[in-house]
Amino acid sequence: MTAITPPTGEPFLPPPPGEFLGHPRPLWMLFGAEFWERFAYYGMRALLAAYVAATFFSHLPPGEARATASLTYGAYTALIYATGLFGGFVADRYLGYRPSIMLGGAFMAVGLFLLMFPELHWFLVGLATIVVGNGLFKPNISTMVGKLYAPGDARRDSGFTIFYMGINAGGALAPLICGTIIGALYGFRWGFFCAGIGMIFGLMMFHWLRGWLGHIGEAPVPAQNLARVVKVAVGCVLCIPLAYVLLSKADLVGYILLLMFAVLTCYFIGASIKSGDRVQLHRYIAMLLLFLAKILFWGMFEQAGSSLNFFAKDHVDAPFNFTLFQSFNPVFIVLLGPVFAWLWPRLETSDLNPSVPRKFAIALIFVALGFTTLVLSIDNLADANQRIPWLMLALVYALNTMGELCLSPIGLSMVSKLAAPKETGMAMGAWFLCSAMGNWVAGKTASVAVAADAGISSYVETYTFIAYAGFGMGAAFLVFAPFINRLMHGVR
Repeated sequence: MTAITPPTGEPFLPPPPGEFLGHPRPLWMLFGAEFWERFAYYGMRALLAAYVAATFFSHLPPGEARATASLTYGAYTALIYATGLFGGFVADRYLGYRPSIMLGGAFMAVGLFLLMFPELHWFLVGLATIVVGNGLFKPNISTMVGKLYAPGDARRDSGFTIFYMGINAGGALAPLICGTIIGALYGFRWGFFCAGIGMIFGLMMFHWLRGWLGHIGEAPVPAQNLARVVKVAVGCVLCIPLAYVLLSKADLVGYILLLMFAVLTCYFIGASIKSGDRVQLHRYIAMLLLFLAKILFWGMFEQAGSSLNFFAKDHVDAPFNFTLFQSFNPVFIVLLGPVFAWLWPRLETSDLNPSVPRKFAIALIFVALGFTTLVLSIDNLADANQRIPWLMLALVYALNTMGELCLSPIGLSMVSKLAAPKETGMAMGAWFLCSAMGNWVAGKTASVAVAADAGISSYVETYTFIAYAGFGMGAAFLVFAPFINRLMHGVR
């Protein structure tokens, strides 16, 4: 096994030999494990807001019930991503990536089964358990993908795009199985059960095929692995009540996320200043600026599981259950992902490949186009019952998805290249913290869109604001792209 020493000085050890479709074989194992984890997440996500509003807040006026459910949804999805910061730190410094993934997945499965209890207390306990487990699972499996490629390997962006397709293949199937079939026929709580089974399948695949990974992600001190797993598991159990309290007080989550982002900024800047590495300092500044774009994008994009879900239920003329719209985004990812994976290397050969900051700007503009399309559809195509053709909402999801493909898989790759090797897991957790902040913003925004019992007009106002914000911030990142590129010191 030949070691390659990157500019940072930490040797790169390649995975075991063997490729499939031009990429390391372990990529496809991680693809499969993440497929089932995302099946579990998207399966319950398709049901969550509507189930919470109907089951636990039906005694409230409809607008208030939906607004409260949207805030709960936003707090949950925010915490899902926020805990990745701590999970990345634990894996980097103490437990290792593989044990973290197995332990986190086990907690997630337990939490999904707890959602079957039709009582708000136990439902929130289930959500809290998923939140804690996801923190150990989500950032660390993405980090392992980055460790399959040597620094400077041109396949890295395409590899992350392929991995992202695995995420969304599971996400495409989940709403159909958990919502449109199981949930609609037998009740949404059985949809949660189906999602829990999917999580177990993901753990089984990861465990059975772990030999493909070689040294990638192994426990740092194998002899102490069991003791360390037990200690981390106890810590997770102790964190569940805290997650429960935060889910119960959605507004508090936003302030905590802001504090975490401020502390994180100080950590990365301070660590690079302390090391005396000027290039790493500049790269962290660039990374943090791109994190802001991620927060803005996700705050707009993540209307999908909340306000767009309610909009589809009440204002879209479709021949199928509204939960199936939750499959549209991942279906478009699967369809368009190969196109984008092919496009970036092809543009690179022609020296036309947009830099990372420009791709982020394009992403913001795409999502603005999506919501502009929706507003125009409402203004011009809504019938007497204030319902628009389902194909127009499908077009909105297609445009938003193209924006996502310009940002999310590219961002995963960007973090793995800009972060110092010893802090990759924590930086990946920070990337997901930005998703957390975006999800919280999305929940607050959705609560405004659905709160008023004024029909379709409140959606028009909210989505118009989102469109203006997307165009404005996209233009700003295009203007400042050359400055951010200089800070990245050659990373593309």
